[in-house]
Amino acid sequence: MAAHGGRRANLDAVIDPKLLREDPDRVRESQRRRGASVALVDEVLAAEERRRSSIAAYEQARAEQKALSKKIPRAAGDEKQALLARAKELAAQVKRAEAERDAAAARYDELMLAIDNVVEPEVPAGGEDDYVVLDEVGERRDFASEGFEPRDHVELGRILGAIDIERGGKVSGSRFYYLVGAGAQLELALVNMAIDQATGYGFTPMIPPSLVKPFAMEGTGFLGQAADDVYRLERDDLYLVGTSEVPLAAYHSDEILDVESLPRRYAALSPCYRREAGSHGKDVRGIVRVHWFDKVEMFSFCHPDDAREEHRRFLAWEREWWDKLEIPYRVIDTAAGDLGASAARKFDIEAWIPTQGRYREVTSTSNCTQFQARRLGIRFRTEDGTRHVATLNGTLVAVTRAIVAILENHQEADGGVRIPKALQPYLGGRSRLEPVA
Repeated sequence: MAAHGGRRANLDAVIDPKLLREDPDRVRESQRRRGASVALVDEVLAAEERRRSSIAAYEQARAEQKALSKKIPRAAGDEKQALLARAKELAAQVKRAEAERDAAAARYDELMLAIDNVVEPEVPAGGEDDYVVLDEVGERRDFASEGFEPRDHVELGRILGAIDIERGGKVSGSRFYYLVGAGAQLELALVNMAIDQATGYGFTPMIPPSLVKPFAMEGTGFLGQAADDVYRLERDDLYLVGTSEVPLAAYHSDEILDVESLPRRYAALSPCYRREAGSHGKDVRGIVRVHWFDKVEMFSFCHPDDAREEHRRFLAWEREWWDKLEIPYRVIDTAAGDLGASAARKFDIEAWIPTQGRYREVTSTSNCTQFQARRLGIRFRTEDGTRHVATLNGTLVAVTRAIVAILENHQEADGGVRIPKALQPYLGGRSRLEPVA
């Protein structure tokens, strides 16, 4: 879907043109590992050649037209009539060449937007179930040995007076909810703890807009495979963001940053809106998969040579967060076929959910290399000119899933919930959420 309204992406630089021309096999292999079209690479190369040749044909016709226009005033008689006839032919030729150039450019743009970021060599091949487990942390509780059957977060939310799904459905429809009392306090505590951790590591806190222009969605890669999951306000030509990654990435669009200022790191609190297209029948109970939730997202604009190291730092900060919450989790290296369009590599943290008997994704961190920066025109100056920065994103806390994990993993037999030590100062020193009378 092409951008409309606002700026256009710099499509010449969506994928490094030099990489496409000099090493197309690497791009083909990336497409193959993603399960995407390999033939698309050859279509782009052919479209680029058509675009170049159509530009050359147009410029040649225009040059001849300009040269002829200088001769006509100095000519007379039959010569002038011949020049005028030729000028008429050239005008039609220029018009055709211009139309062909524009059509070739539009086709090239369309195909370039369809190519996903080139995956890193270490990324596992395969689809959603072909991830590689990198680490597993913490011990799962044995509720049977403790003498009680664990309740799920829906029941615990009712006992605590913390989550009201019934009234959420009444007011807004399925996959909506109210956080009430201890639930609302728990969200605020989680957000404040996340912001404190992020600012402690030098992130600038931010509250960005949650409505953005089309260029921001397209520039971050969310109008391709993820377009069906996005809410759009057609009357205003604006989109509701599914993650603050979008306004964060677009924050420095069309800017040249001082290399000495890199990395620039931001931590944003924002609501996230998702249609959850294709998830009918999945996680219909509770607040695991919802249409709206709040999230604190980390984002970095860094030197491309430092992107891999920055990615590891993001993962380490996410792991530190989940260690504080005292919840068992595992870290996975996401397979190529399960990556978003902009990610070259993605690590997920999945928390253990006792009543589901499985790990569920609670954070992810993606290295988008220069993919988004090329589309959004974000560069830094060097001695040899300018280069595009690298962008990285990482969830510090997606509130609803964190609440699910805390309630289920720290529940007690009477329906109360123990509060992790690190979170207690953000809840007025409380060590436990008590059942409501």
